[in-house]
Amino acid sequence: MSDLIIKNGVVFDPINNIDGEKKEIHIKDGKIVAKVNGDAKIIDASGMIVMPGGVDIHSHIAGAKVNVGRALRPEDKVPESNEKRTKLRRAGTGFSVPSTWVTGYRYARLGFTTVIEPAMPLLEARHTHEEFLEMPIIDKAAMPIYGNNWFVLKYVREGDLEKLAAYINWILKATKGYAIKIVNPGGVENWAWGKNCESIDDPVVHWDVTPRMIVESLAKVNEMLQLPHSIHVHCNNLGHPGNYKHSIETFKLCEGIEPNNKNGRERSFHVTHCQFNAYGGSNWGNFESGASEIAEYVNSHNHMSLDCGQVVFTKYATTTMTGDGPWEFALHHLGGMSPWGAKPGVKWVNGQIEGESGSGIVPYFFSPQVGVNAVQWAIGLELMLLIKDPWKLGFTTDHPNGGPFTCYPQAYSWLMDGKVRAEMLKNMSNKASSATSLPDIDREYTLNELCIITRAGTAKLLGMRDRGHLGVGAIGDVAVYNLDPTNYTGKDIEKAFTAAAYTIKDGQIVVKDGEVTATPMGTLLCAEGKVKESTMEAMLDDVKASWRDHYSINFNNYAVQDVYAPKVKIVNGV
Repeated sequence: MSDLIIKNGVVFDPINNIDGEKKEIHIKDGKIVAKVNGDAKIIDASGMIVMPGGVDIHSHIAGAKVNVGRALRPEDKVPESNEKRTKLRRAGTGFSVPSTWVTGYRYARLGFTTVIEPAMPLLEARHTHEEFLEMPIIDKAAMPIYGNNWFVLKYVREGDLEKLAAYINWILKATKGYAIKIVNPGGVENWAWGKNCESIDDPVVHWDVTPRMIVESLAKVNEMLQLPHSIHVHCNNLGHPGNYKHSIETFKLCEGIEPNNKNGRERSFHVTHCQFNAYGGSNWGNFESGASEIAEYVNSHNHMSLDCGQVVFTKYATTTMTGDGPWEFALHHLGGMSPWGAKPGVKWVNGQIEGESGSGIVPYFFSPQVGVNAVQWAIGLELMLLIKDPWKLGFTTDHPNGGPFTCYPQAYSWLMDGKVRAEMLKNMSNKASSATSLPDIDREYTLNELCIITRAGTAKLLGMRDRGHLGVGAIGDVAVYNLDPTNYTGKDIEKAFTAAAYTIKDGQIVVKDGEVTATPMGTLLCAEGKVKESTMEAMLDDVKASWRDHYSINFNNYAVQDVYAPKVKIVNGV
């Protein structure tokens, strides 16, 4: 691997307070250094912008649920999504759920170098890591799902945070996971009994706990373990009219919980794909935005962050998939909004995973002519534009739920060009204008702010100090885009960010002019805390005592072996 110097580019590096300055970037042995001495490959970035490699905080890219989505939808393999095999690349396909190798290629073309899989069922973790091994270029991390796990519910009910922390830490090590993911806390367990949790104080059947207790306990344990990322929460009542009030009640649960790590993390709570939890109205007839109320809360509180879960409009249906089984069943019964016109009719898969979690998968078509979909599209943008501090935000589509990650560049143009937004509003249901505040918002994102919500800020929220910036010591992950920073439109933004001029991974050029030029293996990122050995032993005694009654596999076969992680890095919060 040769040393690199990127010259003449306009650099955006918000973590180091560099906002559009001409500056050379030097890379040696895969890391950014102050200066390369001797021979080096020169990249002339004249007329281009330079940013850190993208860091996607929430994208469903691997694992059993994703693979079932591929199998469920052979129609997702549309001709435009097929990629032929070359001497360098493998073949692949998939529009909304790309195959593994193609996922790595497409992210790299967008200038992304790190992607987080946010929903890993514990028992199926090995499948996630098998797919990670077949996903080139990008670094990956996976978040184990905890919010409906029987052992979590047991320790929450008993109020034993020490053993709960030990269990969380053991699972992180056993599954090679990164952070605490909570999906519809209590509601997925209730779904096993045909019920749900519609408020944070609804009881969980047979467990004598509530969503409030689950979220509070896991938030406290997260800080006890000093994990690099905050709890990552998919709130109850996702997708239902009026849910913004419930979402705010959930946000309040962590107001008094201070981050306890030295990784620069400032938040104790992250709500994911918030667009789906920012709905007003009481039914689909009077459905409206609740984004203004959400934004007002986030603007006045510093303990939380969010990613938006932006809806995009595409030619084909997307594949919704989530650990929230009750919501996918409800979406299945809203099948009249699908391109097939079936009521309920659309394909649906539900899964429950041995007292640990659940899931659901439903194809869905977002149409700009459907009032509800138009409002959903506007809500994602409202959140991003009304929340003042971009360091509290991450841009996502909740891939593939709101649409494929390959649509990110188009969505950037909506954030950065009011004229493009106005043109969109003209060509969709008038509900997007009448039921939201979007037409009245004139804010336009700067390139520096775009850099924050797609790489600098997301890396910081994840507690990853070695990426998201271009300072000395950072890994050599760089994206170069063919864009004049002094004169651009939304369409220019979309074109430039669709095909990076260069993507550099660990100092190696992996994309040039939008074409993949190398396919190295990325690194698996894991996290873990510290727990007293005596507490760990006591917790494992509890687990082993009930294991045979509740699991279909032997305890000794549960953990993901090291062979599934040949290239791994442990990220600690301390």
